[in-house]
Amino acid sequence: MEILNYREEHNRFRERVRQFLQREVAPWADVWEKTGITPKSIWKKMGEEGFLCMSLPKEYGGMGVDFLYSVVVTEELALTQQTGLAAPLHSDVVVPYIASYGSEEVKRKYLPGCVSGDIITAIAMTEPSAGSDLASIRTTAVHEGDQVVINGQKVFISNGINCDLLVLAARDPSVDDPYRGMDLYLVEAGTRGFEKGNKLSKMGWRSQDTAELYFNDCRIPQNNRLGVKGSGFFMLMEKLQQERLMCCIIAVAIAERLLDLTIEFCRGKVDFGRPVLKLPHNRFKIVDMLTEVKLGRAFLDKMIADHMEGRSIVVDVSMGKAWATEMAMRVADRCMDLHGPYGGCEENPIARAWRDTRVLSIFAGTNEIMRGIAAKFMGL
Repeated sequence: MEILNYREEHNRFRERVRQFLQREVAPWADVWEKTGITPKSIWKKMGEEGFLCMSLPKEYGGMGVDFLYSVVVTEELALTQQTGLAAPLHSDVVVPYIASYGSEEVKRKYLPGCVSGDIITAIAMTEPSAGSDLASIRTTAVHEGDQVVINGQKVFISNGINCDLLVLAARDPSVDDPYRGMDLYLVEAGTRGFEKGNKLSKMGWRSQDTAELYFNDCRIPQNNRLGVKGSGFFMLMEKLQQERLMCCIIAVAIAERLLDLTIEFCRGKVDFGRPVLKLPHNRFKIVDMLTEVKLGRAFLDKMIADHMEGRSIVVDVSMGKAWATEMAMRVADRCMDLHGPYGGCEENPIARAWRDTRVLSIFAGTNEIMRGIAAKFMGL
């Protein structure tokens, strides 16, 4: 019995997404890997096809459809051998903050552009001295009249170069409580005092424009604050659950793809007069990987179903994010072994995937943090 109830319209949508990505994205994966960024034009094309922010209500330009459409886009993007077109980050991590906590004026101003691809979003939490410990952020937001003055620095911000609109976490220095003193603000690219720094050169996710961001007396309207004052940390804690679920979806999809590629390779590669797949120790490795991937898929689908039903998945998604991302790393490593020297060649998708899976255990909260959250909520 299938856990998720994919209907015929979901399947048709998947086929449409797959054909689009094969035509418009996959052929450019190697180019984007070298340039370290994706062109804004591909975001526009995604928007024109209806592949961005699908769950937003129709009044803001969205399709008003269920979360399975986001799952489809995320899984299909994982097959394209590139990470730069971070549509799941935009559609299912950043934009939900605006949709859930923005004023009606803010939503009507920004959400249609997020759907069309005219506005690319990013979220800025991490700082040089504050990663998983969000309560330690130093970027400040000081209220002056009807404006907020922002000073500070962010780092490792995905979509940092391409972003047109930023959800920024900053603290009010007049509030001693680091949790109650945090707020989220919307900052437009081009705002005076907001500068985009270097595009970081990374081991993996090379086509992703990860950047440093700087704020020097950056002034924005007070109306650009999301939610009520002092609620930023709690908004992050709520929305990070879906972000971590997206990490699980990516990890399982990558592991499934790597295993398919490796089984196909092992069927055709001959050693000692017979296919590599027929060597007992290789077959055992593949069976072990298939077992892990199937377990991961079952756990993931259950989390997705619970999430769609509005149930709390804090414990499960914390455990799932830690386990699924490490499972993807194990699969990538074993697949690399089975490919032998071919696996290390740049033209082999295994090499790129091996690099790209490593960071999955770090972003959206390190796996050590995930285990700590699960332990805390279970009363351990």
